[in-house]
Amino acid sequence: MEKRHDVIVIGAGSGLTISSQAAERGLKVAVIDQGPFGGTCLNRGCIPSKMLIQSAEVMETIQRAYLFGIKAKATGLDWKGVMRRVNGTVDREAREVEQGNRSIKNITVYKATARFVGKKKLQVGKDIITAEKIFICAGTRPSVPPIPGLDTVKYITSDEALRLPLQPKTLTIIGGGYIAAELAHFFGSLGTKVTILQRSDKLLTNEDAEIAQAFTKAFSRKHIVVLNANTTRVFQQGKNIAVEYEVKGKKRVIAGEQLLVATGRVPNTDLLAIEKSGIATHKPGFVTTNEYMETNVPGIWAIGDIAGVYLFKHSANLEAAYAAQNAFGPQKARVPYDAMPHAVFSSPQIGSVGATEDELQEKNIPYAVGKYRYYDAAYGRSIEDKDGFVKVLADPKTKAILGCHILGTDAAILIHEVIIAMKAKLGVDGILDAVHIHPALPEVVQRAFAAIEF
Repeated sequence: MEKRHDVIVIGAGSGLTISSQAAERGLKVAVIDQGPFGGTCLNRGCIPSKMLIQSAEVMETIQRAYLFGIKAKATGLDWKGVMRRVNGTVDREAREVEQGNRSIKNITVYKATARFVGKKKLQVGKDIITAEKIFICAGTRPSVPPIPGLDTVKYITSDEALRLPLQPKTLTIIGGGYIAAELAHFFGSLGTKVTILQRSDKLLTNEDAEIAQAFTKAFSRKHIVVLNANTTRVFQQGKNIAVEYEVKGKKRVIAGEQLLVATGRVPNTDLLAIEKSGIATHKPGFVTTNEYMETNVPGIWAIGDIAGVYLFKHSANLEAAYAAQNAFGPQKARVPYDAMPHAVFSSPQIGSVGATEDELQEKNIPYAVGKYRYYDAAYGRSIEDKDGFVKVLADPKTKAILGCHILGTDAAILIHEVIIAMKAKLGVDGILDAVHIHPALPEVVQRAFAAIEF
């Protein structure tokens, strides 16, 4: 016998914005998640990783103390204490999120996996449930490439890396994206010898090329970075895991205590068997949606990573709010993706919003560039940041801000001034006309805008 609901939400991350709004309207809601509640961000992503990275930041501060005339050193590392602080917080919050949902009268929690068995029909455990409105918010999982021998060794992904009971002495990372960069920073700063195997000629290839190149140069001073490395096989070598890779036709082998595979993420659409519901997808399996987050099946929406527009928690939250409005509100509205920012919490840090120079060139969009180095500003020099710089891209005629990319200390904070200016369509003069505190670090942003040659 089918159990009928008014609304089904698959995924207890950003989808909880939708379920809570539906419940407030008195609708009968089903929330499906095998747990823990809170989604990838809380349990396996941004929250635990940034809490762990804070330990790395403290350690790096100690290691750089000599630059400021201070003799300091870390006398030890309580690895279990680091993990306990982070995962104790995460696990407690996940339980609280689940308990909160169970306490709401018209929400039914299904703590199980879900699979479509027909149009708007899902099998959840032993139950078949259906609803007129369904929201797919089931996220992504780590991608595991078909590397020969990988299935014969005990490798880890970002999921396991955030909960390792023991610190590895050596770590090999396959991949050079933001997950690899952030975890390399965490492990490396705390004393693990890290080797990164990146198949491209630089790390963070989705960033502005100039930013990515500068990051790669700075990161290579702290960790072993092997570029243009094509991984050919993986095998056990005593107690270590060995990775064979090829660079310019020459094969080499690196062995480490742990192997981390950080080669991107794939959507969970296959686990949901969404083809049985007639929902359209696009490569590599993301749910196809329109500007209202609607799928091709009326009454079914998709938001967050599984929709593949942006793979950020803040974009998922934005999409969830608009999907709820479009499903329950008086009128529909397009999701406003303009000025969508992101950050990489590594060392050095990156903050970015808008188009990259590469993207503007590919689209033949005219632009002017402004740059400014941290070290040329009083505060940048005081904190000894010799790698940091701000890069601004603007329309040479209208002075509209097309993009801004920051590498260096507090980049994820500094970028917010530009995000607001872009969202409010203030243009270059909006930054230049604002009085900036001297000698605070945001002066580097203002001076980059002043350096634009129109």
